Amino acid sequence: MNVWGKIGGAGLGGLIGGALGAIIGAVAGHVMIDRQGGIFGAPPADVIFATGLIALCAKMAKADGVVTNDEVKAFRQIIDVPDEDLDKVARLFDLAKQSSAGFEAYAEQIAAAFRDDRPLLESILDGLYHIAKADHAIHEAETRYLKAVAIRFGFSEDEFAAVEARHVTRPDDPYAALGAEPAMSDDALKALYRRRVAETHPDHLIARGMPPEAIRIATLRLAAINAAWETILRERALASA
Repeated sequence: MNVWGKIGGAGLGGLIGGALGAIIGAVAGHVMIDRQGGIFGAPPADVIFATGLIALCAKMAKADGVVTNDEVKAFRQIIDVPDEDLDKVARLFDLAKQSSAGFEAYAEQIAAAFRDDRPLLESILDGLYHIAKADHAIHEAETRYLKAVAIRFGFSEDEFAAVEARHVTRPDDPYAALGAEPAMSDDALKALYRRRVAETHPDHLIARGMPPEAIRIATLRLAAINAAWETILRERALASA
């Protein structure tokens, strides 16, 4: 069953609980009890990831006041929504946007669900950036919002800067995209690059059971990391790692 079929299942909102459980329950058409966890086992990671990304996208749209067609297209590059389930996504988005719960409630619930899986949290930030930049401009309100989400996820300023650098062109972009410093030695840079690839490679994430949406974002992130590394190789006249 795909993630959208799961969202339609009775009782899932109650299993997930919190702000995300509330909007899932509303989409499913029944009242959910706001609670954390449940007796039916761990909440599905793919549902938390997909609905969390939708909820945070909705709040980001509210931050800059508009949702463009390009942003919708970028969202569908990350999350594959069958045509018959588009209405569920639209309802989730609208409910999250209109909800009295602030983005903090969604971000903190996602952070708690994936506290031991920082690459997955990083994937959500990458997904939000991918959507924010789809209209060829990341607005100041979006940047402030993304930084606030990163803080709720427990990211340091340097960690957030590394994510940002993969999406925003800056003079030091190749190094920042790796979370590196220009003063680092060639060997240290190669070791860091190998570690970043190992953390990000889609095959590795599939083996860890990450949801398909995270794999799509990881593929985009790996391309950005490799592009940054190729730039560094040319600048330093290095052989490939």
